[in-house]
Amino acid sequence: MLDIENIRKDFPILSHRVYDKPLVYFDNGATTQKPRCVVEKIAYEYYNVNANIHRGVHFLSQEATEAHEEARKTVQRFIHARSSNEIVFTRGTTESINLVASSFTDACMAEGDEVIVSVMEHHSNIVPWQIQAAKKGIALRVIPMNEKGELLLDEYEKLFSEKTRLVSVTYVSNVLGTINPVKEMIRMAHEHGVPVLVDGAQSTPHMKVDVQDLDAEFYVFSGHKVYGPTGIGVLYGKEEWLDRLPPYQGGGEMIATVSFEKTVFNELPFKFEAGTPDYVGSTALAEALRYVERIGLDNIADYEQGLLSYATRKLQAIEGMRIFGNAAEKGAVISFLVGNIHHYDMGMLLDRLGIAVRTGHHCAQPLMHALGIEGTVRASFSFYNTEEEIDILVAGIERVRKMF
Repeated sequence: MLDIENIRKDFPILSHRVYDKPLVYFDNGATTQKPRCVVEKIAYEYYNVNANIHRGVHFLSQEATEAHEEARKTVQRFIHARSSNEIVFTRGTTESINLVASSFTDACMAEGDEVIVSVMEHHSNIVPWQIQAAKKGIALRVIPMNEKGELLLDEYEKLFSEKTRLVSVTYVSNVLGTINPVKEMIRMAHEHGVPVLVDGAQSTPHMKVDVQDLDAEFYVFSGHKVYGPTGIGVLYGKEEWLDRLPPYQGGGEMIATVSFEKTVFNELPFKFEAGTPDYVGSTALAEALRYVERIGLDNIADYEQGLLSYATRKLQAIEGMRIFGNAAEKGAVISFLVGNIHHYDMGMLLDRLGIAVRTGHHCAQPLMHALGIEGTVRASFSFYNTEEEIDILVAGIERVRKMF
């Protein structure tokens, strides 16, 4: 059992008041709050170890370089990558996917080649491929889902052809909470000789991830969704694949030698890290991952599943409640509508009660079209949330419902 009372003390913002009401924060799918140790780590780095890394011979530069590279090793251990050379720091999930989309398309795809995605993808795993489609003439094939919000693996199998070059799929839907069977999907793709990219933005904060066990060629996630700072993220890639791909951006840091006649690119992972990296963000991300490890991802998963079960039961009792996404394997996310109340109205009125939820299409408009709706209200939970807060949410929804 988690000591939630003490855990909440690690997050000062949770004692904040909104409109003179205690803050109830259920927007963790968008970004998580930061424990005190992460914020203190950022301050410490700027006040004590701030210097540009890798090229400096002076003490501060070497100390900052060591902290940055140790952070890379922390990420490697956290997701159980084989080597720290397979860990590329980016600005987040979106940049990581854009990097793969650009570099992979340049190296491995031609006009008419295909990428398989799913109907429940975030825009960040749709738009980068559409940009490449406009540039290179590649095409998207889309995995459909059933009424529960579960991907149809039989239909997925049928999408493979001699033109399939990559599968790019989310591990956990940011709208439905569906936990996709990505390990099985990766196995199926490999039977066709096709590599796989897994969007781990919504999985990494909530469950143990072992990239070697998954066997995906690429895995991406954002720091700010796993209790770290904004503006830092990770691309994991199998070393042999990262070696094959050309750089995404050019500039300093990612080169070995430069002349006006020729540039020789740096070794992994620096080939993909042009310019001054966010060396403070990387060390703060590592601090966040260590914090999560101290709590224990198994403990987090069990506790959040308890919150999901409790919230689902309570919300289903509300008259007019429609919950979208009822997969057998589901993360701690509930998207819903109540009667004919517009999701924006519900969100605005809940906000006046101190309750933070997300409203809209959640950067998943194709999924909304498939569901036949414009948007939902989304409550997404973390290990610092409580059943008492869920009760406040339920009471708030009932209050709004009666107003309409």
